[in-house]
Amino acid sequence: MTLIWALLAALLGAAGVRHLARLRSGRAPRGGPRVDDEAVRRIIETGSLPRVDDEPLDMEEAARAEEEFWDQHWDEPEEYQR
Repeated sequence: MTLIWALLAALLGAAGVRHLARLRSGRAPRGGPRVDDEAVRRIIETGSLPRVDDEPLDMEEAARAEEEFWDQHWDEPEEYQR
């Protein structure tokens, strides 16, 4: 039983060390955008920070999907028996 607790403590310690190393290196987690002074200026000017891999939204496709969603037949919920 003690071995399980020791293993759990070692895993927790390793996760903590990895987290601190990531914080000190200044890397953004999972390849997200890095927020520096230029990024803050861009957010203030445009209101957003676009990602490199973002594609422009197709608003016509979004409108079609919304219409399709609201055109679906909705069944009334069944009452629970008391």
